[in-house]
Amino acid sequence: MKENKTAKNKSGKTAKNATVVVKMPTLLEAIERVVELSEGSKMSDEFLLAASPEIGLIADSYGISEQQAVLFCICMGRGPRRVDFDSFARHLGIGKIRALSFASDVDALVRRRLIRYRDAKDEDSFDVCQCVIKSLKHNEVYEMPLRKGLDCSGLFDYINMLYDDLDNDAIRPVELLEELNELFEENPQIGFVRHIKELHLDGDDFLLLVFMCHLFINKDDEDVRLTQIMDVYDDTSDFYRARALLRIGKHDLMTENLMEHRSNDGMADVNSYCLTGQAKRTLLAEMNLVTEEEKIADMLRHDDLIEKKMFYSENIKRHVDELTSFLAPEKYKQIRERMQQRGFRHGFACLFYGGPGTGKTETVYQLARQTGRDIMVVDVPQIKSKWVGDSEKNIKALFDRYREQVRRCELAPILLFNEADAIISTRKNGATNAVDKMENTIQNIILQEMETLDGILIATTNLADNLDSAFERRFLYKIQFSKPDAMVRSLIWQQMIPELNAADATTLATAYDFSGGQIENVARKHAIHSVLHGETDSLLHTLQNYCANEKLDSKPVVRKIGF
Repeated sequence: MKENKTAKNKSGKTAKNATVVVKMPTLLEAIERVVELSEGSKMSDEFLLAASPEIGLIADSYGISEQQAVLFCICMGRGPRRVDFDSFARHLGIGKIRALSFASDVDALVRRRLIRYRDAKDEDSFDVCQCVIKSLKHNEVYEMPLRKGLDCSGLFDYINMLYDDLDNDAIRPVELLEELNELFEENPQIGFVRHIKELHLDGDDFLLLVFMCHLFINKDDEDVRLTQIMDVYDDTSDFYRARALLRIGKHDLMTENLMEHRSNDGMADVNSYCLTGQAKRTLLAEMNLVTEEEKIADMLRHDDLIEKKMFYSENIKRHVDELTSFLAPEKYKQIRERMQQRGFRHGFACLFYGGPGTGKTETVYQLARQTGRDIMVVDVPQIKSKWVGDSEKNIKALFDRYREQVRRCELAPILLFNEADAIISTRKNGATNAVDKMENTIQNIILQEMETLDGILIATTNLADNLDSAFERRFLYKIQFSKPDAMVRSLIWQQMIPELNAADATTLATAYDFSGGQIENVARKHAIHSVLHGETDSLLHTLQNYCANEKLDSKPVVRKIGF
């Protein structure tokens, strides 16, 4: 409501007939007034002049033309549901042909999202949008959602609105394509937009890929059926061609590893589709998603690894030093090129085997730190999903992710299968139950991946006796980690507990046939005791007590399979 100031005379009293109060109508009042004045008006100049204040208010509020403002009011008055060109003709008292001339104004109102077509394939009938009606109830102007300067989350909110329009037949695929192209042009700063543009997809493939991403992000739908995919195609024959390619896995989005068949009890379902792990990681990185393969493999940066001095017997030290030399960046590059020139497989697959606590895993960490390589550490139990069929998908996605890391990183990272006994043990012949079949399938996938490996894979195991012979052949380097001898144990004792003198370290090393891990356990107990009770007067005696309580490794020595 606006009021002018009250005019006053010199005596300070209000002058007679000097007060003018102008009350601005609400939007609903203005719409109602336009509806009343426009009925039977034939959109005449006299009507436009009489309703000028109200038409101007509506036009200015919504950023539309005066004629569009009148048509919007008629939609509200005659609807707000099931309005058509006949409604305009009857209300204004004009012929149907003239009413059809308002088609471009109706299109403009649709673009402004004030009205929507009831059926995108039949633009003769339209409704006022519910969000507009809701705003009018509170005398508020419905504002279009922001299109520019969006982040990835805001972009998907807008995409959700557009695909909802498609679901409601308020927009055709060709119009959706135009809207999405404009939206992407207005938001080049978003990584998702950049990645999609880099793919140079044609219209149908572009719509389908964005549709798959929309369902995954906005609807949490990873089981997309062909009946859903049909909706993004304007031409039925185009859909049939795409369907044929999708079913046989030859569609461009599938060959580019962006879409794949869903797995059903270990079998591909040719009528069900989802995004690949690669698509989720690359296209949707800004959404901070955690994919299944990321749950089963953590990335450790080499510069986050703590330096530790390792103690080995002469034989193990020689092999570890040689492997460290191989993995040094320049030497690795030379060896890889030489292997390629001679037609050999150029991946490095290594097996570290031996009893627990002998330094297998820590050796991998120190190799990575010294050669500047990150580590992708696989959580082997996570691979064996409780849902039969997902395990095979998980392991394939894991290797896809590793290949992607090799391409992206300056130095190939190490793929570490720690405590890999469960997946490299002897395969089961004549497997009949689902679990045994699943385990055999996982092993077969890993064997195939090792054949084409372009990178560095290291597996550690405590149970070399159970190693499948097919895996043994594919490990280029095999290093047995045995318990340290007395001399090495003495060095480890002094490294772990610096205040321990050489004589006492030798006493402990001779008396207790411990692995490095067991010595570390004793050292940790001593550190805790020191914090709680201070330094002991008899360090050797205290350590001997801890040693007596430390469980000795009674497992049989595994067979040696060589370097």
